[in-house]
Amino acid sequence: MSESTRLPRSGGTYVLLCEAVGQARIQIGRLGTLTLCPGWYAYVGSAFGPGGLNARVGRHLRRDKPLRWHFDYLRPYVALRAAWYMAGQARCESHWATKLARLPGAAAPLSGFGASDHPGASHLFAFAHRPTLLDFSAGLAAGNEPCGEVRELLLQDSGR
Repeated sequence: MSESTRLPRSGGTYVLLCEAVGQARIQIGRLGTLTLCPGWYAYVGSAFGPGGLNARVGRHLRRDKPLRWHFDYLRPYVALRAAWYMAGQARCESHWATKLARLPGAAAPLSGFGASDHPGASHLFAFAHRPTLLDFSAGLAAGNEPCGEVRELLLQDSGR
């Protein structure tokens, strides 16, 4: 049974927590080159298509797939460790990206990553240490955006 089957089939917003153990220079489609350093990465996305969170996160877990989203280019170089998610129809992707960017130690390694519809923004953030759901949730609670409970699904990914 795939780990993604434990996620709702409804739409929602998610953060993928990834760990990189090596260095690499990765061409991210036409966006540019990402310099990957050892550490933690958090990628924010939304899933409002067929199959919702279950289908989208399930796709991100797979390694052999056509390259469609910016994250697909990064995927072979990182191990997925957790998914933070909130099911529902609220469109929270940009709000969540803003909150991740404000966490201590956050850096946006490539402007525009995962944020083609938000020029100058990024939905990928690098951290020297693993960000915590507690800190992220506290940042969300401090905002004025409607936001439900964010849940965590730990993932068992062997990495590269």
